[in-house]
Amino acid sequence: MIGLGTYAFFWQHSEGLSLIDAFRATRDLGVDLFQICDFEPLEHMTDAELTEAAAAARDLGLTIELGTKGIEPERLARFLELARTFEATLVRSMLYGPDSRPTLDQAVEWLRGAMPAYEASGVVLALETYEQVATADLVSVVERVESDSLGVCLDPANVTARLELPRDAVALTAAHVKNVHVKDFAFARQPGWVGFTYSGAPMGDGLHDYAHLLETVRPRERGINEIVEHWLPWQGDAETTIQTEREWTRTTLEYLRSTS
Repeated sequence: MIGLGTYAFFWQHSEGLSLIDAFRATRDLGVDLFQICDFEPLEHMTDAELTEAAAAARDLGLTIELGTKGIEPERLARFLELARTFEATLVRSMLYGPDSRPTLDQAVEWLRGAMPAYEASGVVLALETYEQVATADLVSVVERVESDSLGVCLDPANVTARLELPRDAVALTAAHVKNVHVKDFAFARQPGWVGFTYSGAPMGDGLHDYAHLLETVRPRERGINEIVEHWLPWQGDAETTIQTEREWTRTTLEYLRSTS
């Protein structure tokens, strides 16, 4: 299933777009899946506000996924509670959180302690590929925990900052992928030819070999959701940036639908 995430509304949220308004915008685009990912206000909502947001998603016919950073036991327990509130069946996270950098052995211990509750609730935990942890190490953690409810959130764009090749990350994680983050990326020369900027690009215009990902991971055949997000640089003013963000979202949706 194709969905949108909060990173597809990054600049719109910074200009005051509420979570429920993002739900409505998602539905207006004919999308019925939304991933609330690294959305800081979520962790400060009251129970009443969370109930209201969950009810709004249900009324709009949206399926919700959640996302956070870190695997500390209390964080994973809290997001399992939030998953129950939103009737979410997937939580995306990362090995490192704002206040924790566990060793690989510690990560395995924490995850082994957390996964029985996730399994019992029918919720999948997907750990994202990113530059702070080697993809091979991330895969080793998943394999050592040995839970069908634990896997990988594949974002090939992130690993380049570790000098890993996106295609290699796709191949290495394919068997364990539970969720895909979809964004294109490219390098651009800095003015004066002094270095490059690595940033986002409209889907289909950058370096992402998405056909290879589809062929290798087979997300559509395996029921793995594809969540749209962007690395959109500031475009000089809020109006232009938000307009561009919306255009990139439409472009990505058209691209993904054309490959169905």
